[in-house]
Amino acid sequence: MKGGIVTVLSNFLFGLGRAQFFLIGILRAVPAALLRPRAIIRQLYMVGVLSMIIIVISGMFIGMVLSLQGYHTLVRFGAASSLGVLVALSIIRELGPVVTGLLFAGRAGSALAAEIGLMRATDQLSAMEMMAVDPMRHVIAPRFIAGVIAAPLLTAIFCVMAIGVAGGHAIGVELLGVDAGSYWSQIRANVDVHDLIQSFVKATVFGAVISWIAVYQGYNAPPTSEGVSRATTSTVVVSSLSILALDFILTAFMFR
Repeated sequence: MKGGIVTVLSNFLFGLGRAQFFLIGILRAVPAALLRPRAIIRQLYMVGVLSMIIIVISGMFIGMVLSLQGYHTLVRFGAASSLGVLVALSIIRELGPVVTGLLFAGRAGSALAAEIGLMRATDQLSAMEMMAVDPMRHVIAPRFIAGVIAAPLLTAIFCVMAIGVAGGHAIGVELLGVDAGSYWSQIRANVDVHDLIQSFVKATVFGAVISWIAVYQGYNAPPTSEGVSRATTSTVVVSSLSILALDFILTAFMFR
């Protein structure tokens, strides 16, 4: 029993160490990748633009549900006018970056891992190395940079949709009859720059971690169909757990 625990722990630490060295390699390749903006823009389209539809729809419905639940709770205490600040703070501080991160991991993270894993399985990465083309600069770094940039932008879209366009405002004001002026004035009075910075920092960290995990899993996937499938699954699982753990750590640090 103890031997099994020691083996699992040693394998975990070994994998974590490899992942850290891999991240150092990515960071070294970032300056060279920034000189190829077309590659980054192409990856931004793949991981960002193609993920927008799920972000928009999810933001709409989460804003609607939060408005319904919040209204029926606040009305018991005669505080229905505070619905706007409830929805805004819940979305901006927590639900926005966390839910966006989970959706981003499921959509973009899995796609990155599968794409790079297939490149490994079909020997494309090995061929690049044989031609003295660094895969870290031309394949890994642009995808990592795109993920770091796309995550905060998608989080902003999620928050806008959830709080205003078709989420909280539509249900709270149009359906439940909360005064529109009160809804928005409460948001302006209670949501400050610190909340926006907190959300932006969380989203950026989540985007970096998801992209790091995705490219690492794909790059080190066994060159088989089963290996690519396992790398894709591991990307989603590890990214989701990392997001939840990092959300607690970042929240505790920001509200210390």
